[in-house]
Amino acid sequence: MTTLLAVIALGFFLGMRHATDPDHVIAVSTIVARQRDLRHAAWIGALWGVGHTVTILLVGTAIILFSVVIPPRIGLTMELGVGLMLILLGVLNLTGIMRWITEVLTPAAHPHDAPPSATEPGVHSYASEDALTHFHFHVHGDYVHAHHHGHGPAGHGHREDATPQGWLDRVFGRLGFYHFLRPLVVGIVHGMAGSAAVALLVLTVIRNPAWAIAYLLVFGLGTIAGMMLITAAIAVPFAYTGKRFSRVNRYMAVASGVISLVFGFFILYQIGFVQGLFTSHPHWTPQ
Repeated sequence: MTTLLAVIALGFFLGMRHATDPDHVIAVSTIVARQRDLRHAAWIGALWGVGHTVTILLVGTAIILFSVVIPPRIGLTMELGVGLMLILLGVLNLTGIMRWITEVLTPAAHPHDAPPSATEPGVHSYASEDALTHFHFHVHGDYVHAHHHGHGPAGHGHREDATPQGWLDRVFGRLGFYHFLRPLVVGIVHGMAGSAAVALLVLTVIRNPAWAIAYLLVFGLGTIAGMMLITAAIAVPFAYTGKRFSRVNRYMAVASGVISLVFGFFILYQIGFVQGLFTSHPHWTPQ
């Protein structure tokens, strides 16, 4: 049992190392190239890791429980998706389409709805030491709750952002829908490419299906943690140059797009011709 727990614990650190694979780092570099906030960059890495983990769990569990065998052509096609994704990210970055999509799909900041007045329905006044204190339903954007409320300096009872809705707005509001969806999709594609190799490796070490799936989950958590650290670290030079050296920042953003494009075409060539996906005799070894 101790050995098994040690193997699963090792999975967490292997997951963190897995996050440093070149194709993973290049992909997230294009995503955080114009990111100025290290906290948001870390959230982008976490979303990538979540997408990657979801695919690893789904495909890996199918392989472990049902002994699913992935044909070489399908396996190569899944790995080809990584190359195509890198090419797409590179093109979007170099053409400026990525920034345009982000600006279009990121919601503009809007003030909170004003709280209902004492004359509105749902407001229940009551006598107390403070005649201005009453009980009513209160609105923060889309979040509605009831509490004691007063119109004095300390009568509200909590800050405007001290609500679940306020927390979500702070974490994801500035990221926008596109910033939320993009790393998630990229992580899912990368997870498809590596899921078979990870699952087959687990089966050679852990024979118990439940423990093998637990290993996949811990491996995924390690990948999430590792990618959060990587994206935050990658965002540091972009954030620094973005505030002080705009021209250098632009060059770095372009460089990330070029690297993504070149590496994507390299993967395309390796999978399509060296490993034979575009030929009649494909050969594939999960790795």
